[in-house]
Amino acid sequence: MIKIIYFIAFLYLVALAENIQAQGSPDYSGGFKIKLKDDGSKYIRIISWAQIQVNTTLPSSVLNTNTQVAFNLRRARVLMFSQITDKFLILVHFGQNSLNASTMSPTGKGAGSQLFFHDVWAQYSLHKNHTIGAGLHYFNGISRLNNQSTLNMMTMDNNRQSWATIGLTDQFARHLGLFGKGSFGQFQYRLAVNNAANNGLDARDPVLNSDEAVYGGSRLINDISANFTYAGYFEYQLFEKESNFLPYKVGTYMGSKKLLNIGAGFFLHPNGAVQLTDTLGGYQGELVNIFAVDVFFETPLGETNSALTAYGTFQLNNYGKNYKYSAYGSGYMAYGHVGYLFASAKKVRFQPYVSFATNGYDAVQDNMNVLGAGLNCYLSGHNSKLTLEYKHQSQGTIQSNLISLQAMIYL
Repeated sequence: MIKIIYFIAFLYLVALAENIQAQGSPDYSGGFKIKLKDDGSKYIRIISWAQIQVNTTLPSSVLNTNTQVAFNLRRARVLMFSQITDKFLILVHFGQNSLNASTMSPTGKGAGSQLFFHDVWAQYSLHKNHTIGAGLHYFNGISRLNNQSTLNMMTMDNNRQSWATIGLTDQFARHLGLFGKGSFGQFQYRLAVNNAANNGLDARDPVLNSDEAVYGGSRLINDISANFTYAGYFEYQLFEKESNFLPYKVGTYMGSKKLLNIGAGFFLHPNGAVQLTDTLGGYQGELVNIFAVDVFFETPLGETNSALTAYGTFQLNNYGKNYKYSAYGSGYMAYGHVGYLFASAKKVRFQPYVSFATNGYDAVQDNMNVLGAGLNCYLSGHNSKLTLEYKHQSQGTIQSNLISLQAMIYL
């Protein structure tokens, strides 16, 4: 019954959107841009977006017959950047994530209700193709999905395990440090040296004679090397080139580009993982290392105005011996998704997609598998879209089923 209600609601919103478009919705022109010089070389640009969801958790077994429906303000963000000269740029990005009935507070002063900085950095161009910068930044390593923009994902949300250090060493996938980025022809790179947060999500202390490490080297080990992380991502773009002006990787261009990108990346944290070796507080550090390879493909299909988008990645995760905490674990991850954008003479366009991830962990026997299937309804490209998605997650006998409907607008 819940599925039928969602489907009817989705069709109603599409029909309403058709009517809105018939009245003439203005085309998006790239946010609010204020020219500080007539030639446009000095400016301030402002972008804002919001994603609102209604999520239905379906019964997972005959023993659990509860169906839960909840609203979620998944993201509410404002991003501003200014080109001060042709050499300098400053960017500020702030907002809120996942405001729901559990995180709201009576006066809006609770931790879950607060705005915070996602990015604040300044950068300097050494050359038109090479830039250095510093601050709270998103020039990450590992994979394309660890640098994923939340404005233009093809699936409803990112593959969770691809944000491989979120909350462990960073602030919501952003590190504080130095970065360099650039390109040599079709080859692009990004490299970073950062401080590791010393108050990450894994607040556990190591247990003597335990066969499992904890992730807290910057908190526990008195060694300067534990305070730094190193990351990089390298990509060769065989067809058209993507911009690396900002760090946020596009999920789908809706067929406006033909791309075949092959990438590889890493994340290193010396002494990031810790084990306790004696009762006097003797800690033994271990190198945290994560490596991934990935492929991103998108192409328009002939003269039909349709498009195919596909992505695949394989990632090796070493967070320490037998590490398993929350969504993280030493082992491997394989993930992929594919979507087909149907041709249309109208602005409203449809894109069904499927995704699948399998996560193998050293510390447990059963893999965690996540299967997703969804449908994007683009009302005005990514700037106004609806997404309906079903997600099934399983690990051994533990299963969950979720249906989500998301509305997104960005200006």
